[in-house]
Amino acid sequence: MAEFRGKVRYRFRSDDHDLNVVIEGEASWVEEHISELGLSGVGWTMPVGTEVKATNLSSVTRKRQKEEPGPQEDDAPESSKPLDMGPEPDPGRIPVVRRPIGELDLKVKLAEVGLEPAERPDAVELMAMLEDIEPPQPVSSATSVDPLAEAWLRELLQLVVRDHGMSGLSTEDIEEIASSKLGGREGTSLEVWLQSLFAAGKLVKIHGGDAVGWGPAPKWLVGRF
Repeated sequence: MAEFRGKVRYRFRSDDHDLNVVIEGEASWVEEHISELGLSGVGWTMPVGTEVKATNLSSVTRKRQKEEPGPQEDDAPESSKPLDMGPEPDPGRIPVVRRPIGELDLKVKLAEVGLEPAERPDAVELMAMLEDIEPPQPVSSATSVDPLAEAWLRELLQLVVRDHGMSGLSTEDIEEIASSKLGGREGTSLEVWLQSLFAAGKLVKIHGGDAVGWGPAPKWLVGRF
């Protein structure tokens, strides 16, 4: 064992014999027990509790340590603060912004930095966009009761979510925009069909206000469901 002084820890482990040896204490005492156990030349020994002195102190700390040597580490109370806490906080350098609640105009602030808020398309615009889309392939899900209608609904919700940042559409909006492409479903028939897709994990239900909205489940939207 290399020459050590003070407290050390010796470790030896053998997976073949399911053996794990740990000896900790003064270096001379540990070395004596290693020899008695016949473990000389195997395992490893490391110092324990060696005092470490910081080498990256700031000039403020170094100057303070020279002028006012602090107490020894063992005598320092646990609640004592580090010597170098940085400059004292200056509340006067923190800008204060006060405005009445609700007076912040986000549109104006966005315009000031050159950003424009997203504009949600209305039902007529979405209807026109859906008409410009090539007819999709029917979904191949075994749980689908109307593969082509489901494919059209996925195209519509993809437009809404991916291209315009909306979370979904209400039942009434879906009926107005795409009823003809959803097998002519309207009213209760449409709502029952959407509910069945929700039960199958293909849609998520959005509750808000007086209407119920429907959004796509991520896996269903990318065709993995």
